[in-house]
Amino acid sequence: MTIRGENHSVLQAINRQLAHYPYHVGQIVMLAKHFRSEQWKSLTVPKNRSAEFNQKVAAGEKSQR
Repeated sequence: MTIRGENHSVLQAINRQLAHYPYHVGQIVMLAKHFRSEQWKSLTVPKNRSAEFNQKVAAGEKSQR
């Protein structure tokens, strides 16, 4: 199959598409952070708060999953 003038196997085309999705997810997250600014909650453990998070995991208040 041809994508933008370049030949790809079906497997290459699927891989290309799957690799492209995270790019758009990043764009959406960036816009969400911009529009929510002060109300934004981190999608991961907030910067410099790992020790606090680990304590909550040890106490059974949070999960690592």
